[in-house]
Amino acid sequence: MSKLSIRDLELKDARAFIRVDFNVPLKNGVIGDDTRIRSSLPTIRYALEHGATVILASHLGRPKGKPNPEYSLRPVATRLSEILGTKVVFADACIGSPAARAVREAQEGERVVLLENLRFHAGEEKNDPDFAKALAALADLYVNDAFGAAHRAHASVEAITRFVSRAAAGLLMEQELRYLGQALESPERPFVAILGGAKVSDKLGAIQNLLGKVDRLLIGGAMAYTFFKSRRLPVGRSLVEDDKLDAARDIEAAAAARGMRIELPVDHVVAERVEAGSATEVLLVGDPRIGERLGL
Repeated sequence: MSKLSIRDLELKDARAFIRVDFNVPLKNGVIGDDTRIRSSLPTIRYALEHGATVILASHLGRPKGKPNPEYSLRPVATRLSEILGTKVVFADACIGSPAARAVREAQEGERVVLLENLRFHAGEEKNDPDFAKALAALADLYVNDAFGAAHRAHASVEAITRFVSRAAAGLLMEQELRYLGQALESPERPFVAILGGAKVSDKLGAIQNLLGKVDRLLIGGAMAYTFFKSRRLPVGRSLVEDDKLDAARDIEAAAAARGMRIELPVDHVVAERVEAGSATEVLLVGDPRIGERLGL
């Protein structure tokens, strides 16, 4: 997989917009796991060592297109500063004057700035070109180091690349692509893929691509309920994409035609509602006692 790398960019004195994945577990301003922050350090340090001003951008949670203090990236800036051992300027917004001021401050100082949550703007998830252009105005170069978000057609991932002179993969992205390429092109057998997540629609392309490559596919998470319902199993009020039931059946039929097995969970935890303190029960999948409860 030959991709333009950050190593191919002229970074000296450049403003490098680096899309990272800092979607960390955060509660009451406390980060539960900083693995994703640490995973981006090689790219950040490489850019700094080669003379760039680093402009970091990420989403956090699902704030639904408007500012929500619960999903602010400010605690992430603090943690990143501790790990890097250098000041990280935090921008109170990801576009406009606050962002531009923060970038100028970083250029005059330690050359690292973290923008506020991209999803505080509805334009991020809508892949809005005006929002993407405003992000691109902050930088000279674009680097994508957010493998976990790379499949999304969001403004900071896709549209922004139309407004920068050069776009490249970061070191983490490069590493993940290398692993993925090895797995897909010359895997050891048996080759088993595990997929999860909330929506089948987000994974359709990946599933269809994997069908001809893997020996077995394990599907978990909330997306399994769409497959359960497509098999006419009781799912109560569990999350189901009703418009993807036929797609789920087509996937299972295509797998069977290839002699490949799709494995789904055999049991699940059910509850009346998704909230702390709700009574739960473990049931076998297909047990009608789920009633109007939902799978967690």
